Amino acid sequence: MPGFARPDLIATPEWLAERLGRPDLRVLDVRWRVDGSAGTLHGTGHVAGAVHLDWREAVTRVAEGGTAFRLAGPEQMAAAMARAGVGDGTSVVVYDDTLGYFASRVWWSLRAYGHDAVRVLDGGWPAWRAGGHPVAAGVSDPPPATFTPRLQAGLRLTMGEVHDLLGSSEVQLLDARGPADYHGLEGEASRLGHIPGAVNLPSSALHRPGTQLLRDPEELRDLLLRANVTRGRRLVCYDATGVAATRLAFVLALLGHDDVAVYDGGWSEWGERFDLLIGR
Repeated sequence: MPGFARPDLIATPEWLAERLGRPDLRVLDVRWRVDGSAGTLHGTGHVAGAVHLDWREAVTRVAEGGTAFRLAGPEQMAAAMARAGVGDGTSVVVYDDTLGYFASRVWWSLRAYGHDAVRVLDGGWPAWRAGGHPVAAGVSDPPPATFTPRLQAGLRLTMGEVHDLLGSSEVQLLDARGPADYHGLEGEASRLGHIPGAVNLPSSALHRPGTQLLRDPEELRDLLLRANVTRGRRLVCYDATGVAATRLAFVLALLGHDDVAVYDGGWSEWGERFDLLIGR
């Protein structure tokens, strides 16, 4: 897409439609429903040739029944990608119908394990349908694939690593939650607020109002400028559960920021630690 520093990270519906059917391309439908009906939803209609993947296969749950997630271990990630037909030489396009949040989480998880040939479909499923592009029903089994995890440790930070960065002039923490959570007016953790020094840059502000499309590059750059996000510093994104943070990380990468990490423990972890400082 014109205007982005890294257009190789994003796919328009038109770009994808021209490449459907290529043997080295895998399209992942990561639409998700809390009631478990996403697989049925995929079966009733999806991007032609797409394979359904539950985005939670790329994460591991911290506690049974909890909402805190971390990056999946290498064995789990390799098995999930093999089932989805994603191999070491596969180019991937990921989409959802929830503002690209789950697609961005899978995008980041793949890149965290060294698989860089990944794009997110701008506008997701609604944009694909609106463009009248090919739709298929049913479920297809992808050919066997071998995915080799190669962890890129710098893309993911732990709580201890974030704590050690506090106060550094070379690092900017970005809180992708809404303003009410950032300011400690609401939230689900035991303590409310934000990590000291973090700037609030809500992921919800990244999209054109009333659509699931990203804002134009210049609008996004203006958002970053107003949040005092500049080049030359390492950027660390977090939210509550590590989903919205990856959406923000995706946009930062699109705009050419090349040192962007995600703290996927986020506030669900930091807010439960009474020995850690908080900002309000």
